[in-house]
Amino acid sequence: MWQTNWRDEACDTLTGRKWDVVVIGGGITGAGILLEAARNGLRAVLVEQRDFAWGTSSRSSKLVHGGLRYLKEGKLLLTRDSVHERQKLLQEAAGLVEPQSFAFADYRGRKPGRRMFELGLALYDRMAGQRARHYFPPDEFTLLAPHIATAGLDGGLCYMDAKTDDARLVLRVLQEALACGGTALNYMAARRLVRRNGQVCGVELEDTVSGARHAVEAKVVISATGAWADAMRGAKNNGHKLRPLRGSHLVLPAWRLPVAQAVSLMHPQDGRPVFAFPWEGVTLVGTTDVDHRADMRLEAAITPGEVAYLLAALDFQFPQLGITRDDIVATYAGVRPVIDSGKADPSKEGRDHAVWLEDGLLTVTGGKLTTFRLIAQDALKHAAPMLGGWQLDRRPQPIFRPVPALAWHPQLGAFQRRRLAGRYGCYAAMLVADAREGELETIAGTDTLYAELRWAARMEAVLHLEDLLLRRTRLGLQLRDGGIELLSKIRAICQPELKWDDARWASEQAAYLALWRQHYSVPCESAPAAQKAA
Repeated sequence: MWQTNWRDEACDTLTGRKWDVVVIGGGITGAGILLEAARNGLRAVLVEQRDFAWGTSSRSSKLVHGGLRYLKEGKLLLTRDSVHERQKLLQEAAGLVEPQSFAFADYRGRKPGRRMFELGLALYDRMAGQRARHYFPPDEFTLLAPHIATAGLDGGLCYMDAKTDDARLVLRVLQEALACGGTALNYMAARRLVRRNGQVCGVELEDTVSGARHAVEAKVVISATGAWADAMRGAKNNGHKLRPLRGSHLVLPAWRLPVAQAVSLMHPQDGRPVFAFPWEGVTLVGTTDVDHRADMRLEAAITPGEVAYLLAALDFQFPQLGITRDDIVATYAGVRPVIDSGKADPSKEGRDHAVWLEDGLLTVTGGKLTTFRLIAQDALKHAAPMLGGWQLDRRPQPIFRPVPALAWHPQLGAFQRRRLAGRYGCYAAMLVADAREGELETIAGTDTLYAELRWAARMEAVLHLEDLLLRRTRLGLQLRDGGIELLSKIRAICQPELKWDDARWASEQAAYLALWRQHYSVPCESAPAAQKAA
């Protein structure tokens, strides 16, 4: 991963070599492009102005799904590709991408109805080469999905999809890319595109830590900045335009909304799909789909209206639980990069990716978390004419290198061994070996080990406390008040590894807690009108 002094060494190489590819954007799309470029012999570097996975790729719905909803829209190829990529990730990243059963209650008179839903699921299963769907009568279905409303319940369907920790998926892809010779730098902002004869031939970078500037030349500059792509492209956009759509989520304690299956429903207000599913020791509830009109330079945050919308869905599906705002541990919101086609309903916009080549700048945006590998390959296929005869090797190959099974350890059960192998790949055994006394214990209310904090602080390019608690681990989402009660213990583990003095730690802690309160807490119901409309 990122060794001691990695940043100084990487910065020294930026201007000292001619790059084939510079990738701007450290989300899942950028990480995928870096991996495909590096493993195919290109000199490739990725730069991210904030932290890896800072944007949409740490704020998604955490689902690696085939896009069942896209079948209804007739997007068969998108669904087929997504299903195939889902199966590939399930096989190669077990412990990071895991199967998740979904339960959908069949109520009398409600859409889509059993027959239509079963038809869609039959096609879904056929694409995946499996038969995972089952219909259950009411008495059996309520055992699978307890606490749901039973009035008018005719039964229910169960089917299989998958889930992941999206930020850890980005880190795992970057790990593979670095092993193949790629370079990745967070907190390295692309300030200006460098042009020669009107064509982009490089980028001027600013290290936001040191303030140093670097002029980097490359045969191809690829913008993988997602919902921020229009800003990089500038005023000349040839008619293309993104429509930033916000998807917001609630995080609840697992004991307060206990679900073994993912429970999916159609919202009573607008018929949009909403779900609740178990994730990393908590229960996630999502998602909304609204136009995001806030300043794109700021972190997205849930609005009071979105909180009320998701709570209404929970009250509709789980009326006997009486879930309220007080039960919410944390919230988060991400902005989806959706291509604007002018539809009135945001949910009707397509989720296909797009690749645009404009004056030498290759922009790739849109798409789904699940299909990041295919998106990366498509971007490099478009870049090939600028790479002097280079061609992408399209022969089937694994996304991830095989990981040796973790040796038996008295403090680690089969679940944790599988989980660590999925998240950390070939480094999982080192993480366990470096753990100190008591650090292989699970942090209460999560699936995270204390040892993961030490490893992240030492090896995973942590430059700020928010990197550690919101992306390397997800404790800021899983623990009430951003994990404030655990910060003294986190400090004891991580401060020596990060080599921060007391003043730096105090500054980082204050900044993190202020960020958490503003963007990850439950907003006040009496928020300003401007925020409600955003």
